[in-house]
Amino acid sequence: MTTTHPPVMVETVTDPDLAAPVAEVAGATFPLACPPHSDPGDIAAFIAANLGEKNFRAHIADPDADVLVAREGTDGPIIGYALVLHAEPTHPDVAAVVTQRPVSEISKMYVAPEHHSRPGHTPSHVLMRAAVDRARERDSVLAWLGVNQLNVRAQRFYVKMGFTRAGVKTFTFGDSVEHDYVYTLPL
Repeated sequence: MTTTHPPVMVETVTDPDLAAPVAEVAGATFPLACPPHSDPGDIAAFIAANLGEKNFRAHIADPDADVLVAREGTDGPIIGYALVLHAEPTHPDVAAVVTQRPVSEISKMYVAPEHHSRPGHTPSHVLMRAAVDRARERDSVLAWLGVNQLNVRAQRFYVKMGFTRAGVKTFTFGDSVEHDYVYTLPL
């Protein structure tokens, strides 16, 4: 028996009251993308420092950021989110390989795992297309993102969406230094 899903709808968040449910999805999905050797305390500390309601309220209010949410149907619960930052890269490793301007970073892009596999266009595909469209609407000539070198599933997804590996950057996570690939997509 085939399950019918409502269409995936993506919206740009403008209401700061949606910061709490976005933060809830962020806190639930971020650990799933962490390297297997990640310390649970480091994961919790990162979520508390970077993915809380106050962080998303600030992103929603920031004119150089877009918070996008994916829902099943118009009024369904939030099943994924993306954070698109429209600014020059500040990390020197990224600035060395992302030299075109203006650019947008797809800083976060997560979908609840129970929504990863479904017939037709997955929420991940719809959400990524919307994030790339937001970058284009901001006149960016390139979108970029970072992904941990051990996150092979995400890397396959980004390649499928048209991104190519352009370089490597480091990412301090707790007491460890992680190595991320930098992926880019000409717009």
